[in-house]
Amino acid sequence: MSNSDKGVRAKKHLGQHFLRDENVAKKIGNTLTLKGYSNVLEIGPGTGVLTKYILDKPITLLAMDLDRESIAYLNTHFKFEHRDIAGDDKFTIIEADFLKYDLDAIFPEQPFAITGNFPYNISTQIVFKMLENKERIPEFTGMFQKEVAQRICEKEGSKAYGILSVLAQAFYDAEYLFTVPPEVFNPPPKVDSGVLRLTRKENYQDLGCDPKMLYRVVKMAFQQRRKTMRNSLKGMGLSDRFRESEILNKRPEQLSVEMFIELTNNIQADIKSA
Repeated sequence: MSNSDKGVRAKKHLGQHFLRDENVAKKIGNTLTLKGYSNVLEIGPGTGVLTKYILDKPITLLAMDLDRESIAYLNTHFKFEHRDIAGDDKFTIIEADFLKYDLDAIFPEQPFAITGNFPYNISTQIVFKMLENKERIPEFTGMFQKEVAQRICEKEGSKAYGILSVLAQAFYDAEYLFTVPPEVFNPPPKVDSGVLRLTRKENYQDLGCDPKMLYRVVKMAFQQRRKTMRNSLKGMGLSDRFRESEILNKRPEQLSVEMFIELTNNIQADIKSA
């Protein structure tokens, strides 16, 4: 059955490309390890091709979408089929914009994972918001445009390595899992897709530097990625002695996540001693 047969049309302004391959959907559903949580937030469930494989697991699922056609379809075909033994819903659907939603209202005071076939036009913003709420999100999986998924998981030394790579990997172990071709979507996108998994590090709270300062350093560095770190960080008011540091001779893509953290820690110490 096509998505149009289900009464749900893919909407360009929402960046929708509906997955129609059951095997791929099942593989994405199986990216969730269920370690340390039993609540899941699915972003952009569409017609539920991934939703049904998530609901096969011992979890409580909240699906969030902006498309009223999708919400109506899911309420009709999924909502009343999924209750636990006590008769309570294990599946809730809400109309909401993830980027604007207060995540404190989701599974209050409980950890939860995030998954989904993410709209490509907001996928990077989704990751940044997830990082802002990392204390409650032990795992994050899902499908992106391939180059974005690769960028998140990329290591130093690559042109794809950038702000998103460093900030995601500072707090999470990143795995690029598999590639998905355009023909398994309706309508097919013009690019390949990629599925990843981010697993929060056990020591994510012991970063060794101020996370806000790390973000500032990384952002300044990659905004001028062709320059050396010395030139990129001119505006930070570093001491003349610190500006002679060997690490500042490098370009940002040459620094590992650990080197960025160490550099940020040293910058903080330099600023305090000024």
